[in-house]
Amino acid sequence: MLIPITEIELSKLRLQANRSTRRRMNYNFHKQYHDPIQRMLNAMNCGTYLQPHRHKNPDKREAFILLTGRVAVVEFNDIGQVLDHIVLDHRTGNYGTEIPVGTWHSLIALENGSVVYEVKDGPYTPINDKNFAPWAPKEGEKTCAQYLEDIIHQLNLK
Repeated sequence: MLIPITEIELSKLRLQANRSTRRRMNYNFHKQYHDPIQRMLNAMNCGTYLQPHRHKNPDKREAFILLTGRVAVVEFNDIGQVLDHIVLDHRTGNYGTEIPVGTWHSLIALENGSVVYEVKDGPYTPINDKNFAPWAPKEGEKTCAQYLEDIIHQLNLK
């Protein structure tokens, strides 16, 4: 049976993200965490914080394809300096990006209601799925908002 990704599904997910204290929500297409390919929709609003992380040991590739909105994907070096970034935005022709194994990265929603389709190697094991960057604030810390603003300013993304 085909699994549609329509405006109806995206609207429902964006509504859930709006109601979430984290300002984001995901919908998993994979039914089990041990699925070898993790596939999901991620709806994000401005101000949501995704702590920079990488997928190493076990190594995992990850790709993001923009469905709606505007999202920056930022790459960092081992000490937290920005190495590169891409703004996913249909108006500029930037539709997606793939993250190489072991690359520090984060996503920043630049428009409310942004949705990306994410594909990542599985399986998902919470204890080792992500290696969180020790040089960035942990989700929920008071400095997260300022950290996001600093990156947005540094990359002139306003």
